[in-house]
Amino acid sequence: MAECELIIAGGTVIDGAGGPRFAADIGVAEGRIVAMGDLSDQPAADRIDAAGLIVAPGFIDAHTHDDRLLFSDPTMAPKASQGVTSVVVGNCGVSLAPYVPEGDPPPPLNLLGGHDEFCFPTVAAYAEALEKSPAAINAAVLAGHTTFRAAVMDDLTRAATPDEIEAMTALLDEALAAGCVGLSTGTAYPAAAAAPTEELMALAERLGPAGAVFTTHMRDEADDVIPAIEETLDIARRAGVHVVISHHKVCGKENFGRSRETLAVIEGARAEGLDVDLDTYPYAAGSTVLLKGLVKRSKRVLITWCEPHPEMGGRDLADIMAEWDVDVNEAIARLNPAGAVYFQADEGDVQRILAFSQTMVGSDGLPHDPRPHPRLWGAFARVLGHYSRDLALFSLEEAVHRMTGVPARVFGLEGRGLIAEGAAADLVLFDAETILDRSTYEDSVQQATGIKLVMVNGQAVWRDGATTGNRPGKLIRRKD
Repeated sequence: MAECELIIAGGTVIDGAGGPRFAADIGVAEGRIVAMGDLSDQPAADRIDAAGLIVAPGFIDAHTHDDRLLFSDPTMAPKASQGVTSVVVGNCGVSLAPYVPEGDPPPPLNLLGGHDEFCFPTVAAYAEALEKSPAAINAAVLAGHTTFRAAVMDDLTRAATPDEIEAMTALLDEALAAGCVGLSTGTAYPAAAAAPTEELMALAERLGPAGAVFTTHMRDEADDVIPAIEETLDIARRAGVHVVISHHKVCGKENFGRSRETLAVIEGARAEGLDVDLDTYPYAAGSTVLLKGLVKRSKRVLITWCEPHPEMGGRDLADIMAEWDVDVNEAIARLNPAGAVYFQADEGDVQRILAFSQTMVGSDGLPHDPRPHPRLWGAFARVLGHYSRDLALFSLEEAVHRMTGVPARVFGLEGRGLIAEGAAADLVLFDAETILDRSTYEDSVQQATGIKLVMVNGQAVWRDGATTGNRPGKLIRRKD
């Protein structure tokens, strides 16, 4: 038996593969799991008593905008505090590289916070910087289509020319060579809405041969959600690429319940043989930049930040309109650039999508918002506590599987997402009876309860409610 530096003893293991829990000790050495079973007679420099706790693989946040947070706050407290040990960055067409902005970046690139300190002309430069200054947790990188457009185009309100598409494919090839796990798009946003399917296809065709994925914030998540899904599936068929539908939901009161329809289409595509997966966050409200279209289909809008009027952060848009005595169009014009939380989905759809067997969990949190959506600090604990334990929407084993083994498979994160000999020692110890999110829309920067210990590559990064200061995170590159 391999020598152990650390033994986690007496815990109940949920290994991330989807099977039933079991009792086992876990031995760790040199950042990896080297032994499992009864290790009571095995010597080790350190032992952790996990009696009464669940020992699971560290959670993989399938959908984040943490590109800059990895540098600006390498403790990664919002994620480590809820058991996340790896994040997938660069979602929704928005990545920190390859882009060096001249002046303020256009929405939605401003979701990543200020770019003055952290500008990267290539993904290789971003990867090198992350390896030189690691964060507490691991990261896998998607390259953003909107970021490509901003880097090569002078007008984002039109389709790219053939020469511009060629320039974008060159940027994508560089990103893939640097280890990117895929490409993301965000055609719902004005900066990419003018991109036709063929522009996306030209990039998607580069992904399949490289074993990389195509993730998409689709053109529409409301009335035209089915045509948007069909465009995504068309790209999957024609490009021969694995697609991931980002933060899947159906928005607007007139569309409540339509997740039955959307999930049936996705299931049909999978039965056809297409590689289609999806992620979602466990809330009926979303958050992004302030956009008129999203305001008009939401029953409530909460401003999260505002450059011209920072005092309006944390206030309801309806109250701001009343105070200023203006209509919605004038209020949006005065507030922008700004961000908002949009209450636009139905809880029944949230639960139906969460319960779908192929759904991964992604926080989609915006860490640079002064008043972030509660999903930033609470998404994973909410799934485990509220939806799995309290509502019994699915078993704890299934919840852990969708947070670990499934995203590791989808994004090709070799050696992650499972508890097995030889796997990376990314581990979380939590109390299944007390784990719960505490973040609210009114007070969103709140640690979850029930997380006892989080380890990344064999080192503790979160223990009993506090960061440890360790920064063992790695850049997880796509495997050729």
